[in-house]
Amino acid sequence: MKRLPTLLACSLLASASASAAGRTASTFRYKPSPDDERPVIVDATIGPQGSDFAMRLKFNKDPFGEECKQRCANITLFLDTDSSVQSGLHLPANKAPENGADLAVVIQGVREYKRQDAPPEMTLRVKIRQLSSDATSADGGELLADLNHRQDPERIQTDGTTVYLLVDATSALLPSARKVRVIYHPPGSKALTATINGMAGGGSGRGVQIFKRGKGWGRAPDAEGKKPRANADGDNG
Repeated sequence: MKRLPTLLACSLLASASASAAGRTASTFRYKPSPDDERPVIVDATIGPQGSDFAMRLKFNKDPFGEECKQRCANITLFLDTDSSVQSGLHLPANKAPENGADLAVVIQGVREYKRQDAPPEMTLRVKIRQLSSDATSADGGELLADLNHRQDPERIQTDGTTVYLLVDATSALLPSARKVRVIYHPPGSKALTATINGMAGGGSGRGVQIFKRGKGWGRAPDAEGKKPRANADGDNG
């Protein structure tokens, strides 16, 4: 997979929960199972950034492209934006961790065949759905956005096995609170849950920040503090 060219250096600022060593605190980590055929998230940093939820998602292998072929990423992140099971998704299982989720973020590596005489295009696609109280599955909500890394670089960018994503949280019908529950349920494993600051918590300007450096867009450094490399201008490869 190609690394994203023409990126300006940018910062991913740690929240107040960052460690004393200065490393970015991950929202959750997951140790993949040998049975995981598709790419899975192994490290996620998620938090409010302005009116968006900013996400840095590290996969155990390329989430799309030639390496994964027909078994590319197909994962769903759930956000319970008001930390209440009264609103949002209601699965048949009453105690399912996903119950109460108000947003579903579906990330898929896809192969698009646009011409019969041309090879398929490898694309990372992100669908964002708002889940109302009558939703009984992640597909049951209103589609808010259908993004891909080729056409929506202001919202989604990739760098090897890492995906950077901004999820718009400005919907008037989206509930908000001081805290947000994040749920990730890897196939065949227990669900992972974490709590982050919400849009009503007054910390949207102090949380995760990606793609922020003046008017330029860029690649955030990794959690270990490695400085990003500035790429040469005009490289569109």
